[in-house]
Amino acid sequence: MSESQLWDAVDDYFTAHLTPDDETLQAAVRDSEAADLPPAAVTAPQGKLLHLLALTQGARNILEIGTLGGYSTIWLARALPADGRLISLEYSPKHAEVATRNIARAGLDKVVEIRVGRALESLPNLADENPAPFDLVFIDADKVNNPHYVEWALKLTSAGSLIIVDNVVRGGRVADATSAAPDVQGTRAAIELIGSHPRLSGTAIQTVGSKGYDGFALARVLA
Repeated sequence: MSESQLWDAVDDYFTAHLTPDDETLQAAVRDSEAADLPPAAVTAPQGKLLHLLALTQGARNILEIGTLGGYSTIWLARALPADGRLISLEYSPKHAEVATRNIARAGLDKVVEIRVGRALESLPNLADENPAPFDLVFIDADKVNNPHYVEWALKLTSAGSLIIVDNVVRGGRVADATSAAPDVQGTRAAIELIGSHPRLSGTAIQTVGSKGYDGFALARVLA
């Protein structure tokens, strides 16, 4: 058994016993694949982790940057109370269309709002609405803009909020200070921003699994 096959087997075991996909989540995966969306959604164990983190936060307001097919959106929205709110920002109209169908099938269309367009344009518009602080922000979009997304997350949260940045290991390339790759540069800038910002306390975790070698960063807003 190769290393990647072992990772897949362990993920399958965890999924079967701890995060069994229901038909709604399975349908979201199938529809995303049928629409040729990039295979970049979180895995079932990762989705359950997002769900548990949102529950632990007691989240009532969630911001997601990067919707894709809505798989992670469903996991997060299911942690919200009936009067909760999740705003998800998605650049691609095609991705947003698939996600909208998946979210409606999950019965979450009254809780979730998808806004289409460049996140760096949608975020200032969102801030102008003066929304209640977001309790959790999940960042999973174009990696070159990760530091900008973290900065916006800080503007839209308050003390005690949680910011999660996905895909921060970049297959190990994040440790390469000489890399000119935009995704690595953006991710390194976000990590260094979290580490140096006086309002944030964060860490990052390396992971292996069905999506290969990667990881995520967590940052708590202090003030």
